[in-house]
Amino acid sequence: MSITKLDQMFDLLKSKPKKRLSVAFANDPHTIEAVYAAVEKGIVDATLTGDEAVIKKICQEHNMDAGKFEILNEPNEVKAATLAVQLINEGKASLLMKGSLSTDKYMRAILNKTAGITNEGAVLSHVTVMEFASYHKLLTISDVAIIPLPDLKQKIKMIGYLVNVAKAIGVEKPKVAVIAATEQMLAGMPACVDGAILAKMSDRGQIPGCLVDGPLSLDAAIDMESVQIKKVTGPVAGDADCLLFPNIESGNVFFKGGTKLAGAELAAYVAGARVPCVLTSRGDSALTKTYSIALAALMA
Repeated sequence: MSITKLDQMFDLLKSKPKKRLSVAFANDPHTIEAVYAAVEKGIVDATLTGDEAVIKKICQEHNMDAGKFEILNEPNEVKAATLAVQLINEGKASLLMKGSLSTDKYMRAILNKTAGITNEGAVLSHVTVMEFASYHKLLTISDVAIIPLPDLKQKIKMIGYLVNVAKAIGVEKPKVAVIAATEQMLAGMPACVDGAILAKMSDRGQIPGCLVDGPLSLDAAIDMESVQIKKVTGPVAGDADCLLFPNIESGNVFFKGGTKLAGAELAAYVAGARVPCVLTSRGDSALTKTYSIALAALMA
């Protein structure tokens, strides 16, 4: 089933076994509302770690039944994150989600060498699926939050994560655009060089299961009129399923510009750990967080 809207993930998940979500420091209304919606839709069961009194108060104020969750009382945010990760390691949950603690504390719990949920040498990357009214399908992008300046080896791993997500939402052979400031091959621009290398690796079957082209400017990746004017050729041009950005700045600006100026909706998680880890901003809406739970459940 190929989906073109984020809310179609809910129907897709109905045919899959239900997962248990472990939430790290679920002390804010948006997180609890999102988890409650996911539980009500039958997507997941949920265990919330955090201040039990605060969680129950939020549930009461928003007319939510706290009995829908398992609540593990831990008022300290760092210890709550450690407890949430511990549930994963004990096999009591198969998805992780950030609540109202900061991203750095959440990531430290994930990356902890003795109690975390990453294997040695793992490459973690933030993957986002974005829904734009102006684009004819969902766009899967990386990286807007984790890797500041990915090298070539990291980009190969990131393409793998992008392709896995695109396939999970029904794209049979994802088209991956390696983004640069231009679609011209300029040797002085590292993003162009990496784009050309990755495209050639794809041509030779070294990056399987997808079509990779680069370097491509953003307009050449997603706008067919620009492709025709610039006379760019190739199956990815103007029809990309996935965008691989050269650095965190470009990815983050696209991400925030899309949501704040173009009204895009999104789902996001961190790939590369032993389980999918939902990572959204503390300011994101409950709907965005519910979509992110659904995406993580699809990838579990």
